[in-house]
Amino acid sequence: MTSTTGVQIPRILLPKPGIDLHKWAVIACDQFTSEPEYWQEVADRIGDAPSTYHMILPEVYLESADEAQRIDAIHRTMAEYLDRDLFAEHTGAVVVERTVAGKTRHGVMLALDLEHYDFTRQSTSLIRATEGTILERIPPRVRIRSGAPLELPHILVLIDDPDCTVVEPLVAARTALKPLYDFDLMLDSGHLTGHLVDDASLEAQMLAALAALADPAAFAHKYQLEPGRAVLLFAMGDGNHSLATAKSIWEQLKSRVGPDHPARYALVEIENIHDEGLAFEPILRVLFDVKEDLVQALNNFYPSRVRFVACADAAEMVALVDHQPDGAHAIGIVAPHGFSVVFVTDPPANLPVGTLQSFLDAWGKHGGFAKIDYVHGVDVAVRLGSEGSNLGFYLPAISKSDFFKTVIVDGALPRKTFSMGEAKEKRFYMEARRI
Repeated sequence: MTSTTGVQIPRILLPKPGIDLHKWAVIACDQFTSEPEYWQEVADRIGDAPSTYHMILPEVYLESADEAQRIDAIHRTMAEYLDRDLFAEHTGAVVVERTVAGKTRHGVMLALDLEHYDFTRQSTSLIRATEGTILERIPPRVRIRSGAPLELPHILVLIDDPDCTVVEPLVAARTALKPLYDFDLMLDSGHLTGHLVDDASLEAQMLAALAALADPAAFAHKYQLEPGRAVLLFAMGDGNHSLATAKSIWEQLKSRVGPDHPARYALVEIENIHDEGLAFEPILRVLFDVKEDLVQALNNFYPSRVRFVACADAAEMVALVDHQPDGAHAIGIVAPHGFSVVFVTDPPANLPVGTLQSFLDAWGKHGGFAKIDYVHGVDVAVRLGSEGSNLGFYLPAISKSDFFKTVIVDGALPRKTFSMGEAKEKRFYMEARRI
């Protein structure tokens, strides 16, 4: 492990030859949380075949009557797969290539030291959360990870490497590396390949490049900061709550197990924010069973500061929101009776998502609606927001070029600010690691 970078070269478990990888790999558990039909199709396709589906809890089933039984089944399945010797172990980083929706992005699988991670908003740790952590989302994940012999990560962590010194040299050399997997993902989610970095010189080059990014003087110069500012090397992209769960369990364990226990580390995929195949998408909101008038509620929360504009269709709504005006935040509204945009002048937050979330938090506590969900894609927000007594909200995407500097200077962004791609572009569970 490299102390200046918080990186450990992992020992990764992958299914042995003969296991159907198309059924093995499934999408991150926090996707399609308002679309149980997606997860039912996954279950129908897999059946009893070996699969990561049997070792995760899709969040669509959180708080269901059988949640405890599902978690018990997860632990039993992990133990069973180990007992059946279904895994082959590989020591080394893995270069990952994912092609989906006409885009190709790359990453490298590494283990990160949780001693270098702090998910609180004003953290100055080497590894930081980029959005507010919803603490109530951690306990269910703790129940899953506690006592589990394996971790299966969907965590994506970003580095700011404009000169492409860490991941890209591995990508360029991957045809000379040992292939580990190469297959189509289920349900139109693209193609996935992985190659083991079994070349010691390439591994050393990668670690040296990470150390250079973590150099305090270079870091301060890059972001025009005062000398001595704490280095941010790894910024959370996707899966912050999973990493926060791993951190919480490590804090509980470390006094009993010693510093070299595998639970000190978490397996993640590192991606360069400058990867051309990496797109930032806004995370949209849908409210269910809305009980009060939205216009009145917004006027009460932001008195004399809101203006509503009706839109002919979703395209007009999106166009207005994507061209944010000076001095105000524009937020799209999807309702059963049509589309509109609300403009909030003198906004209280730097980003429209912060202006909206402050209102939704207060309105929800007041009982203005029964449930909120965070969804990907305008089509999903439009479909769900148009139903019954629901409402949907459309927000603009954050700029990749401003991302690291914003987190360094302002701290974590409002929760559920951005998504690295839409739902089908999310990471699939593929690799496992003993914990």
